[in-house]
Amino acid sequence: MKEFEGMTNETLALLYVGGNNKAFDELLARTQSKLFAYIMFVVRNEDLANDIFQETFVKVITRLQEGRYAETGKFTFWLTRIAHNVIMDWYRAQHSEHIIDLADNNNLNALRGDQVMDSFRESEMVSEQVMTDVRRMMEALPAAQREVVFMRFYQQMSFKEIAEATGASINTALGRMRYALINLRKMAKEHQIELFPTL
Repeated sequence: MKEFEGMTNETLALLYVGGNNKAFDELLARTQSKLFAYIMFVVRNEDLANDIFQETFVKVITRLQEGRYAETGKFTFWLTRIAHNVIMDWYRAQHSEHIIDLADNNNLNALRGDQVMDSFRESEMVSEQVMTDVRRMMEALPAAQREVVFMRFYQQMSFKEIAEATGASINTALGRMRYALINLRKMAKEHQIELFPTL
């Protein structure tokens, strides 16, 4: 909407708190695809991702209306943290934090992986094959590791931002990334997949 052009997400959130419902519509339009991609990447099930997405926005609306949002940081990180908590609550309810199912081949082609490899691209075909292999291996990582890798490489978040979004310490976020890379390298070796050395 033209009336909101140039406004930050933080400003829109505060306008909504002040009673402007159109500001929330704009906020939803700006953030929904990125948030859904994040949720889908972590849970790998479209129906579940839709449920978590809806629950996340119910919590966002409730917290905004209760005045529990202060313009202290980026709205998208606040939003991602709420989604992260909803996902973790779902995992706890399932009594399982490590769901690994290589046979579940959800379509993640909508997630552009080429940002990760752009600077190392030798050719389009090689890069696409590498990213297909990496995505397949990433789906086999435990949820916490998969989430950190997604935030770091697909959303280009800093470790400080990842720590804030997940409610973990920076050291925990770094540790999850370290173990994720170890696991990815181990899987690559086991399956004789050639990865670029900086992955």
